[in-house]
Amino acid sequence: MAGLAIALLLPVVCYLILKYESDNAVDMPRRYLLDTVVTHVDKGKMITDSIWHKTANIHLQNQLGDTVSLYDKPGKIMVIDLFFTRCGSICPKTTANMAKLQQSFITGGDTRNKIDTSIVQFISLSIDPERDSAPVLKAYADKFHVNHDNWWMLTGNKDSIYKFVFEELKVDKFSQEPVNPDFVHTSLFTLIDKDYRVRGYYDGLDSSDLSKLARDIGVLMLEKDKKQKSEVFSEILNLSWLWLIIVLLVIFFVLYMKGRRKING
Repeated sequence: MAGLAIALLLPVVCYLILKYESDNAVDMPRRYLLDTVVTHVDKGKMITDSIWHKTANIHLQNQLGDTVSLYDKPGKIMVIDLFFTRCGSICPKTTANMAKLQQSFITGGDTRNKIDTSIVQFISLSIDPERDSAPVLKAYADKFHVNHDNWWMLTGNKDSIYKFVFEELKVDKFSQEPVNPDFVHTSLFTLIDKDYRVRGYYDGLDSSDLSKLARDIGVLMLEKDKKQKSEVFSEILNLSWLWLIIVLLVIFFVLYMKGRRKING
């Protein structure tokens, strides 16, 4: 019976090990902005949970004149930067780099195809909204060949934008250069996951940082919701090849045992 059990369980165990290792082999982007840590007792064990800050919603106007909000795009990864159209220093370069990042999501990698807008929402917040009206943003966006489907250039109430930048994105905490609270000018790109939690800060002028950002977007696309039940065992049930191997091993084991009994009389 022990041999039969081994024959039955060995493929399953091997599969589970490979499945676990593959799921844990990817280095996921870390989480930022810890709100609090809570503890509770579950089945006699002390469990500690980290509560990460969820980026609050904000309603602004995009370059097409539409009122939009952060929560209008559920299930999408977001990349947010700060700019203003009259900027003659870093903004043209960071905007050009954001455009390259957007182009990297061309469907199938073919530049003749349409950009896949279902994965990432790019957002550029104007830090000079009093001058950057929707028509001004539209002209600026067209200059950089922006695809309006998944890249918003946003304007609106200055106090609301600055409150969002400092209280929700907290770029001043992670920027390498000083950030002026009266005019928040920084090259940082902020990565936000599908749950509206900050997962990274990147220098929009640094090519290696931008490469890391592109990689992290791809990794976050594959990130699983830990609240969902594991599908490993349902996958096992659907693996007909695995069960075929098990059946063959069982048949081999039974025939082997019969042969041993004949030999032993």
